[in-house]
Amino acid sequence: MELRQLRSFVVVAEEMNVGRAATRLHLTQPSLSRQIAALEHDLGVELFARVKRRFVLTAAGAAFLADARDLLRRSDEAVRTAQRTQRGELGTLRLRFVQSATFDALPRLLGAFRQAYPEVVLDLESWTTLRQTEALCDGRIDVGLLRPSTPAGASAVVQLAPKLTSRVVAEDSLVAVLPARHRLARRKRLRLEELAEEPFVFYSRPSGPAVHDTIVGYCRAVGFTPRIEQEAADVQTIVSLVAAGLGISLLISPTPPSNPDTVVYRELSDDLPPWPLSVAWSPDNRSPVLSRFLELI
Repeated sequence: MELRQLRSFVVVAEEMNVGRAATRLHLTQPSLSRQIAALEHDLGVELFARVKRRFVLTAAGAAFLADARDLLRRSDEAVRTAQRTQRGELGTLRLRFVQSATFDALPRLLGAFRQAYPEVVLDLESWTTLRQTEALCDGRIDVGLLRPSTPAGASAVVQLAPKLTSRVVAEDSLVAVLPARHRLARRKRLRLEELAEEPFVFYSRPSGPAVHDTIVGYCRAVGFTPRIEQEAADVQTIVSLVAAGLGISLLISPTPPSNPDTVVYRELSDDLPPWPLSVAWSPDNRSPVLSRFLELI
């Protein structure tokens, strides 16, 4: 049984006239008649009968008609699904992101992608840059939103690993995070060296070794090593601990929304390079969904 035979059967059943059905199907009458005969042979039943010169469905034909229409509908849907998947309109995008991307770049990019491709499934999770890089290299994820190991200035393209390609989507700065009642909170801009005697709430190194080491390196470059009193694995917790008065911190902007009566963010006047936020992927990944995401970016 072939799909073309099912289509011919349904059209004949709708027209109840071989001539009109052949015209609709762009077939000759003999060719259409042979298709119907072949279908009846495959099924082992008669689908049509002539009653007083009228072409009518048999009981078996009437029972088969609804299922034939359903098979054709599902066949058409399967074709459309395959075509839409090939175009990247359906499927799954496995995306991982660093926490500092969640306050601007991630919602901006995902919002635009969701609007353009609403039926793509988004598989999202917060991972460190190192973990993302490893997963991109071995194909466990499609795309990463990550920070290079160190700020790289205003370069348009950053190469994280030989197997990967990346594109900078934002360049962010380091800011000081202070309790609102802190003695330096009234200042609009601060120098790193002014924080030398302060207790710090800091990223735990396992949760982000590149960020941790780079920020500590900036402090050492101006003459001090941060006195870390508390550690946390995520930005929101760091801000909460600063608000509680356990210390100050240094974070990559954009920063999480907070109550200005408890926490303030202050720019640094030091000549520090911008911190790139990059989208990274493997050029060996042929996912149509990934291609659509990269086109949108």
